[in-house]
Amino acid sequence: PRAPAGMGDVPEPCPQAPLAVLSKVELRVSCKHLLDRDTLNKSDPCVLLLMQSQGQPRAAPTQVDRSEVIKSNLNPVFAKIFTVDYYFEEVQKLRFEVYDSHGQAGVGTHDDDFLGGMECTVGQIVAQKRVTKPLFLKYGKFAGKSTITIISEEISGNNGYVELAFRAKKLDDKDLFSKSDPFLEIYRIDDDRSEQLVYRTEVVKNNLSPIWEPFKVSLNSLCSCEEKRKLRCVVWDYDSRGKHDFIGEFFTTFEEMQKAMGENKVQWDCMNPKYKIKKRNYKNSGVVVLLDLKIHRVYSFLDYIMGGCQIHFTVAIDFTASNGDPRNSCSLHYINPYQPNEYLKALVAVGEICQDYDSDKKFSALGFGARIPPKYEVSHDFAINFNPDNDECEGIQGVVESYQSCLPKIQLYGPTNVAPIISKVARVAADEERTKEASQYFILLILTDGVVTDMADTREAIVRASYLPMSIIIVGVGNADFTDMQILDGDDGVLRSPKGEPVLRDIVQFVPFREFKNVSGAATGPCLPLPAP
Repeated sequence: PRAPAGMGDVPEPCPQAPLAVLSKVELRVSCKHLLDRDTLNKSDPCVLLLMQSQGQPRAAPTQVDRSEVIKSNLNPVFAKIFTVDYYFEEVQKLRFEVYDSHGQAGVGTHDDDFLGGMECTVGQIVAQKRVTKPLFLKYGKFAGKSTITIISEEISGNNGYVELAFRAKKLDDKDLFSKSDPFLEIYRIDDDRSEQLVYRTEVVKNNLSPIWEPFKVSLNSLCSCEEKRKLRCVVWDYDSRGKHDFIGEFFTTFEEMQKAMGENKVQWDCMNPKYKIKKRNYKNSGVVVLLDLKIHRVYSFLDYIMGGCQIHFTVAIDFTASNGDPRNSCSLHYINPYQPNEYLKALVAVGEICQDYDSDKKFSALGFGARIPPKYEVSHDFAINFNPDNDECEGIQGVVESYQSCLPKIQLYGPTNVAPIISKVARVAADEERTKEASQYFILLILTDGVVTDMADTREAIVRASYLPMSIIIVGVGNADFTDMQILDGDDGVLRSPKGEPVLRDIVQFVPFREFKNVSGAATGPCLPLPAP
C-alpha cells in the first residue's frame, strides 16, 4: 500500500499492493485574460482542484482542494499551494476549474460563473515543471484568450517549516479619505530569476502600522531549503477593484530572517524605488519588522529510528454494535471455538509483522465503543486486559489472549468514536517529545469495521497528531463501506481539520483487510504499510 510520509517500504511488496509514493509535489497556479463575468467589477476568481480517484477511471473527478478567492482580478496569481502525491508509474489525472465566486454562495455551485477548465496529468506537470494551457468552457469551447499556468516543484526531503510574524510601522498613506489598507506578499526568487509567490497576508484595514497574523510556510516553499536564496517582500495598499497601490518593497534571505529568533527582532526599510529617485530627502515608505521566527523540523520515521528511537505499538479494537452480536456467526467478533474470527485474523496477520519492529515485544491493547464492567458505562479508550495502570500485553499472543478474555465480559455498543484513542496515544507521544529525548516513535494500529461517528473530531485529532512522532495504520475488517477510512487516509487529497488546517505530514494509512486475508501468511506481511524511510 501507499506509505504515508514518514512511513514506507517492507521488502518485496506483494502483487496486491498499490505502487509506492515517489514524492510529493507542490503546484502553484496563476491565470491570465480570464473572462469578465461581472457587470460593474471584474471577476472574482477561485480555482478548484479535482482529481480522478485511483482505481476508478470511469468515475467523475472529485474536488480535493480549492484556492482562495481573489477579488476583481482577471490575471490572478493564487497564494494557495496545492500539494499532491506523485506516483511515477501511474497516470494521475487532474482537472483545474476556475470560477467567478459570488461570496456566501460558495464556489462551484450553480450561482457561480464558470470561467473555464483544464485537464492534465501530474506527470505532465512534473516533467515540464511549468505548464500553460488554454481554459475551455463546456463542450470544448475556448474561454476567450484565457490561460492557466501550473508550476510544479517536488518537495525535498527536508520537510521543516517556519512560523513568521510580521508587522509594519509608519507606512505611506495611499488613500485620500482614510488610511492605507496594507497587506504583505513574499516572493522567492528562483535561479532563473523568476519569482514564485510564497505567501500573501490578510489585509489590515485603515492602518499605517499593521500587525499581520502569524503564518506558517514550509522551508521548501520559502527558500527551497537554501538559506541564502533571495526573497522579495512587497507591501501593497489593497483596492477592492483589484488595482492595489504599491507602497514599497525590500529584499532579504531566510538566513537574515533567522536573526529574529528569541527576543531579537529584524527590520527592513520598505522602499519605493521611484520615490528614491525623485525625492532628495526620501528615507523610506515605512518599516517592516519581523517580530518572531520559529523553525519547526519535521522528522521522518527513519530520522527517529536512526536517532535511536524505539517503536511503541498500540492496538485499538472496535467493539461497537455495528460489528454484530459475538454470539451470532455473522458477527465480525463471532466467538468461534474452532477458528479465529475476522478481528483475530486481522490482528494476527498485522500484529506479527508489527512486533518485528518493537524491541520489547509489548503492545498496548485498547478497545473502544463498548460498555465495560463493573458499571457497564460506554468507554472509547479502555484497556482490554482491564488494567488501566498497565495496558501492555506480551506480544501479539498476549493481545489475542486479552481479546478472547475481554470479549465475553463486555457489551458491544457505540457510537464509533475514534478520536479519543488517537488523542490518548498523541498525549503520550507529546509527553515523550517534551522530554527532549524523543526516544520513542508511536504507531497506532486501529482495527475497525469502518463506520466513524466522530469524523470531525477524528480529523482534528489526526491533524494535531501529525506534528508528533506518531503514525496511524487503520485496518478495515469486514465488507462495510470504508469511505470514511479512505478520507482519513488522504490519498485523494490532503486531509484537513474541520477549520481547514492541513496535516503537517501524511501519517494515516488505510488497509482493507479483505484484500489481504486470502493471501498466504508469507505474503501478507509485505503488503502492510509498516514504517520505513
